[in-house]
Amino acid sequence: MKFTIVITTYNRVSLLKRAVESALAQTVPSEVVVVDDCSTDETEAYVTSLGDRVIYHRNTKNVGHSASINIGVKVAQGDWVKLIDDDDYLDLQCIAEMKRAIAMRPQAVICSCQAIQVDENEVELSRTRQTGPGRFFYVPQEDIHYGMLLEKVPFGTPVQVAFRRDAFLKSGGWDSSLDANCDDIDSWIKIAQFGDAIFINRYLSYRTIWQGAQNRKFSLQKRLDTNILMKRKIYSLVSEKHQASIPSLSAIQDYLKLHWGLVALKQRKLLVALKLATPAFLSPSAWGILARAMSARKQPTKAKEVRKLVLTELEV
Repeated sequence: MKFTIVITTYNRVSLLKRAVESALAQTVPSEVVVVDDCSTDETEAYVTSLGDRVIYHRNTKNVGHSASINIGVKVAQGDWVKLIDDDDYLDLQCIAEMKRAIAMRPQAVICSCQAIQVDENEVELSRTRQTGPGRFFYVPQEDIHYGMLLEKVPFGTPVQVAFRRDAFLKSGGWDSSLDANCDDIDSWIKIAQFGDAIFINRYLSYRTIWQGAQNRKFSLQKRLDTNILMKRKIYSLVSEKHQASIPSLSAIQDYLKLHWGLVALKQRKLLVALKLATPAFLSPSAWGILARAMSARKQPTKAKEVRKLVLTELEV
């Protein structure tokens, strides 16, 4: 099993250095590909100075994050691909732990670990919520989309996720029309059609939370609209085995409107909150989904909490 670490970057050479150093310092050596989306800073000089320690691909024009991901995966020679955005970085044991978990479940096509959120000075802000049993567990393919719909199997951001290269290519890659707005989640939804998912309850990645992050550029309305689009895609892929156990699509959409309305309230945007949550606040089903979601976020997910969802601990 060979891993390729794909790092996409654009005009952030100071951050890129940290990402590249974390990739090159992995305890299990991996191929490292840097895709430069036509930067105008010192990115090219820095990466080329590393010689054959990395594979450098420079786009001839700026094509965006999603298209750069697709290019990086095509360039990669590994069986599995680990993504890193240039403002994030990895624990030195990340690839070793992922390889260990995948070896225990060869049917897997996607693997996700836990992440520590840090600020620009690498000071810890928060940690993702651990889910499921044990240090490693897997979810069989027929249960993944059901779990995603109920937000019990969150794959997380690119720095948390690795995937099998052939499954990624079969899925069609990242959708550039979503560039930086759920393009990652859209990809996980598609890749999960081709095999099982593995989750690692260990913090092996670092995500930087800062004002320069791409997703902060979108309005709450845009983020709600894309969130609804993702749920529709997931809903259509839920196995027949689970069809009788899921809420209606309209109730899920109303729940999302309530969620983003609350986000707007926290940001003291009253008029935006009213616009987002009306008339969803009249839906008892939506409030029920919201209450369950908020309760679940406060504690680890156990197998018994999700009816019919199979979470199987892998033997260490």
